[in-house]
Amino acid sequence: MIISYKQKLIIIFRTVAWALVLLTTKTYGQSGNQLIPDPTSVVQLGNARFTVLTDQLVRLQWGQPASYDNRASLVVVNRKLPVPAFTTRTEDNWFHLKTKKIELAYKINSGVFDSTNLRIRFLNADTVSWKPGQKQKFNLKGTSRTLDGQDGEMNLYSKQKLQLEDGILSRDGWFFLDDSQSLRLDNSDWPWVTAAGAPKLDWYFFGYGDNYKSALLDFSKIAGHVPMLPRYVFGYWWSRYWSYSDNELRELVQNLKRFDVPTDVLVIDMDWHTKGWTGYTWNKNLFPDPSGFLKWTKENHLKTTLNLHPADGIQPSEERYDSFAAYMKTDTSQKKPIPFEASNKAFMRGLFDIVLRPIEKAGVDFWWLDWQQWPNDNKIPALSNTWWLNYTFFTDKAMHGQTRPLLYHRWGGLGNHRYQIGFSGDTFMSWESLAYEPYFTSTASNVLYTYWSHDIGGHILKGNEKGVEPELYTRWLQYGGFSPIMRTHSTKNAAIKKEIWNFGPEYAKPQHDAIRLRYALVPYIYTMSRKTFETGIGLCRPMYYDYAKQTESYICKEEYMFGDNMLIRPITTPSRDGFAAVKVWLPSGNDWYEWQTGTLLKGGQVIERSFSIDEYPIYVKAGAVIPMYNDQIQNLDKNPNNLTVGIFPGATGKFQLYEDNGNDKNYGSEFATTTIETQKTGIEQVVNIRPAVGKYQAMPARRTFTVKLFGTQPPSKVLLNGKLLQFNSEKREGSWNYDGSNLCLNILLPDQDCRVSQQIRISYDAAQAPEVTAGLVEKFKRLSMITATLKSGDNGNEGMYIPENLGIAEETNRLLGYHPDRSFNYLKQFEHSYKLVPEEIRALKSLDEQTKNKLIRLLQ
Repeated sequence: MIISYKQKLIIIFRTVAWALVLLTTKTYGQSGNQLIPDPTSVVQLGNARFTVLTDQLVRLQWGQPASYDNRASLVVVNRKLPVPAFTTRTEDNWFHLKTKKIELAYKINSGVFDSTNLRIRFLNADTVSWKPGQKQKFNLKGTSRTLDGQDGEMNLYSKQKLQLEDGILSRDGWFFLDDSQSLRLDNSDWPWVTAAGAPKLDWYFFGYGDNYKSALLDFSKIAGHVPMLPRYVFGYWWSRYWSYSDNELRELVQNLKRFDVPTDVLVIDMDWHTKGWTGYTWNKNLFPDPSGFLKWTKENHLKTTLNLHPADGIQPSEERYDSFAAYMKTDTSQKKPIPFEASNKAFMRGLFDIVLRPIEKAGVDFWWLDWQQWPNDNKIPALSNTWWLNYTFFTDKAMHGQTRPLLYHRWGGLGNHRYQIGFSGDTFMSWESLAYEPYFTSTASNVLYTYWSHDIGGHILKGNEKGVEPELYTRWLQYGGFSPIMRTHSTKNAAIKKEIWNFGPEYAKPQHDAIRLRYALVPYIYTMSRKTFETGIGLCRPMYYDYAKQTESYICKEEYMFGDNMLIRPITTPSRDGFAAVKVWLPSGNDWYEWQTGTLLKGGQVIERSFSIDEYPIYVKAGAVIPMYNDQIQNLDKNPNNLTVGIFPGATGKFQLYEDNGNDKNYGSEFATTTIETQKTGIEQVVNIRPAVGKYQAMPARRTFTVKLFGTQPPSKVLLNGKLLQFNSEKREGSWNYDGSNLCLNILLPDQDCRVSQQIRISYDAAQAPEVTAGLVEKFKRLSMITATLKSGDNGNEGMYIPENLGIAEETNRLLGYHPDRSFNYLKQFEHSYKLVPEEIRALKSLDEQTKNKLIRLLQ
């Protein structure tokens, strides 16, 4: 196989990216070989040192050269990068250092850096310049430790608005990191926190203009990449603060299966253990045989996490108190608790080795760490307990676990992106909270904290509510499907029930569909998570990453990109007359396909759209290729042998699917990619599925693809590798069918070797009408709503009379599926009948005027 120059560059980049990550995390905090920069990147001028790390990132140090500190800080864990091209010169007693992106000037022998002797400018934008002491004006913000007590932006306890920390990105075009006083990590086998070194100044300057993605990539190069999450993490998490027993959890899982709700993670809150908030001993009243329970979870493909509040230390009532006390050489005669000390290496090592590791070996997959106590360490005041607990729990798992290390906790500050999933805390159940979470989540990407996990549906009832508001919870669950982690949770309150079977069909169906859609999109999501690992670009990202020069990207804060090819505009207000209205900005540069209404919309406009409870504002880039799973998948333990490829209308598209084992540590070198391309020219469309490149453990050798072309007319001819495929409404392999409800052509490819290319060539009739992307899918739905409303009043023996044109129009989608070769005539008849439906409704004597007007409005 011939590899193109572009493919070679991609392979080289990935190899370098992985090498950086592997080396910078080899000892789970630092590696001496990577902390000392390449000597050719360093320029020494007396006590001033400048290290060129990338063409837009430079390290600036001041102090006695012998005292320079190259240990890892809590933020910076890598400094040995490929040296970019740069030049130096001296002019009028000023030293100049220039890369292709920035130019630094320092007045020679002028002393410690200040605003009079040091300046840096960004060459690609004359307006971007920096001097020491300069303050940013337009920081785009980062994130915050928690959303506890939040009702949207407002905290109901403090009565104050949440103030997000500053992020790496700013419209000023630069970022300054002062690492001078940051705590450091020592050189031990488990690098441990220690004081900062002697140099007076240790700074990092990033100049990026409005190329925000490049700034995040550069930050990840020195601060560590975001580790890959296990694939199962992107499935559905069931969580509730409740004193569940073994019996109750088995019944819960049985019901989830009965209602066809796929589930991957079972979260068990703190009642799993005895004695209040802090505990490490199973509550045998609820779990009489913990090992048996955990064996059952594994048999049911469930990953289990338990809640920990470690602040109270090790109590005398714990099963492992005596063993731990002996290890710590603590007197046990008075049975006093052993206090918690996060910065005490012996204590933490004993906590893991003696107390937690046996529970992990029994079958607990990862920990939900819930620190809510004193903010900083008692022995090292500058050390954040949240930050340090994230570090210790994650790195211990990395050193001792056989699968990918994983932690689920709170944000502790810069550098915490290396410890993956954030637990955002206890929000109030309100539309305001739902409206704030999309902005909060996407903005966290500005500090690489890309995997916030929210309590979907909210945590605490607000005001006088008696229980869960069905519409609010449904919209929240739909948003959850397009958030980093899909986890429902709530406080211990018997009135709060979020199980799907507690809701009527009007809400249960869209809730089920939201979870199913999440699972369908996992191949796309997982590919984007690889991009996060390689580049620092989050799954849920602000619009200005991709559309920095369009003003609306800074204004429309509820919108965000979900990966490279989807724009999500969450519904965050209640519906009126059955529909929720949203204003959505569609960026220019491409058109957008409104997936659930079947409407292709022009980019470069703000438009108001309305959605029923079973619809959501998902906008797919025109021409996008989206890999998906089918609706049979129940868990994410392995890659299935069948895959669906969604092809969206309006342009040419390409996607490189990423796959790996899903939970091993070898993803740096053991993975496979499959490139899928589509191009439409005139009345012909070609889809190419290229051979899989690479390999990994348990990789499927063969695969069955289903290619779904959304928003398209029925074809006149379909060829697979030059061989004619026949229409077959029974959905047999090696044939095609047409879904008239979604105006989607489905091509079912036969089982094939993954390393063999496949080409599909589709021809269309030139006489076909083009209305299939003008909202026809939505028209079909609304006609069905009208018909259902009319039939709801049928109390007679002769049946409700459905007007002729309404009947014809409403059943057109079914005819398209039965006889796609007659689609031209059916669509023409539909166009004629649809126009006459309002007149037929007005003529119905059985309806009052209010109902008539309501039904007619559905057609507008």
